[in-house]
Amino acid sequence: MDLILWRHAEAKSGDNDSEYMSRPLTHRGEKQAARMAVWLEQQLPDGLRVLASPARRAEQTARALGRKIKLRAELLPGGSPDELLALAQWPDSRSAVLVIGHQPMLGQTAARLLGLKASDCAIRKGAVWWLRHRRRQETEETILLAVRSPDFF
Repeated sequence: MDLILWRHAEAKSGDNDSEYMSRPLTHRGEKQAARMAVWLEQQLPDGLRVLASPARRAEQTARALGRKIKLRAELLPGGSPDELLALAQWPDSRSAVLVIGHQPMLGQTAARLLGLKASDCAIRKGAVWWLRHRRRQETEETILLAVRSPDFF
């Protein structure tokens, strides 16, 4: 199973909690999302499920792909790696899953799957971490296939 973690692109800052969910991407963030979407489209497998946080900045990032997405409250800020992994059906899903969400949940999820401390793993805005779970004989392992930043396109 492939699990692709995509942190939302750069968003406008908000002054209060009421703006937290409605903050849009900046012009730079729109460019980041578009660049990453082009790369992803060249790589993504058929049958991919796309799940995104309903926060505006995450939804805008996801929409850059131009694919059908499901907005899921479990991916809102404050969610947990357990919720993300259950939603993605890790490691047993038959299809690859792309999750567009927030820090620190994405970094904590990657850290858990790679056997790192949660504080050791921060995913930059607009970046993608692509992980794969595989079984070989009696061994299960998680492989980090790619890490891409929109700043290097």
